[in-house]
Amino acid sequence: MVQNQLLGSYFRLERIINMASIKEQLLTAIDQYQGDLLKQLDRIVAFNTVSPPARNTAKLQQFIHDELEEYGFDAKQQDFYDGDQLLSATKSGTHSDNHHSLILNGHVDVAALENRDEWQTDPFKLVKRGDTLIGRGVSDMKGAVAAYLFIFQLLKKLNIELPGDLKFQSVVGEELGEAGTKTLLKQGEKADFAIVGDTSGTHFQGQGGVITGWITLKSPHTYHDGNRISMVQTGGGLKAASMVEKMVVVISALQTLERYWGITKSYPGFKPGTDTINPAYIKGGIHPAFVADECRLWITVHFYPNETVEGIEKEVEDEVIAAAKADPWLRDNLPTFNWGGDSMLVDKGEVFPSLELDKNSAAMKLLNTSYQSSFGQKPVIGMSTSVSDGGWFGYYHIPAVIYGPGELVQAHSDNESASFDQLLNYTKSIAGFVVDWCQSEK
Repeated sequence: MVQNQLLGSYFRLERIINMASIKEQLLTAIDQYQGDLLKQLDRIVAFNTVSPPARNTAKLQQFIHDELEEYGFDAKQQDFYDGDQLLSATKSGTHSDNHHSLILNGHVDVAALENRDEWQTDPFKLVKRGDTLIGRGVSDMKGAVAAYLFIFQLLKKLNIELPGDLKFQSVVGEELGEAGTKTLLKQGEKADFAIVGDTSGTHFQGQGGVITGWITLKSPHTYHDGNRISMVQTGGGLKAASMVEKMVVVISALQTLERYWGITKSYPGFKPGTDTINPAYIKGGIHPAFVADECRLWITVHFYPNETVEGIEKEVEDEVIAAAKADPWLRDNLPTFNWGGDSMLVDKGEVFPSLELDKNSAAMKLLNTSYQSSFGQKPVIGMSTSVSDGGWFGYYHIPAVIYGPGELVQAHSDNESASFDQLLNYTKSIAGFVVDWCQSEK
């Protein structure tokens, strides 16, 4: 028995030594073939996948699908919306039952070109000026997608086989709150850890959550404007109300709750009062000859990483309903709520769940080590001021981190740019982590 234990320890040590050698080969190859990283980024920037209008990613996803199969991945596509495809792929490990698995996640839709005239170059042709890369998506987030594909290419070139499963998700819809990542995870895709390569300035980030919702007030009757005097004049006798005016009760309740949250809630990494409630859009009434019989308010709610979508919905509803019950007309005509949605284009709603970080997990420690080896300094660990698909991993209980190249100030900007040196070091850090994590035992 002792001899068997010694043999087991010997083979584990031998595998660790071999993996260290493999990692060194991979990192050396990244430097040697770095021109291929640029070629990879140039190829995917060339696809016009701006969103809105969206419905334009199928050709790029097919291109990526074909490359993944060439690199030894089992890749599959599925319809999302007409003209858009979701893509997921797996390179099975040699000993996947007892070694860690990893998902690398990225979206291939890019921000709309609102200021096309301000661009000094073709947005869909990668331009390199010194260390600066210019093109739509180089920061948000085709840079990370190119890095992942480049790593997969090198794994194939060097005939590297990993013990754990390596998975890749190329998703659509992040720019418009469309549930591409949610769809894949809801279908059961999972791993022991995930990296969402969205724009983070190479910081390790979690995020707060965002949910939109519609609050609707509806009168049981519609009245001509001539009846208003009987509704508002003392002794008028008509128990009725304008829904536009009654929406003030709702907005006041939201403001009260927002201030209360700001006083009573906080979370490390966020400024006090980050959990805001924005009354973003209002629509009501028919035209001036009618008393407004309906009014709808579209709100955006930000919440902290230790809170849930369902919990926030309940808090908002409870506060608004309490205010409505204190109003003599609304208590008999309570507001209704419609939360979230799978697309800002289709159903005028979105959900981005929050993501907490476990800084002391084995995966985060390995990623930290790989980062320091590549960048020569410790990573900044904190919370994003924006939201991404990272929250869906938290929602489905998959440990994850948002970690990508590119600066947030460049995301969605005209003449979008990124640092090639940063992208190259990011690629090395991901490659090193892939080897370390997928060769570590569960």
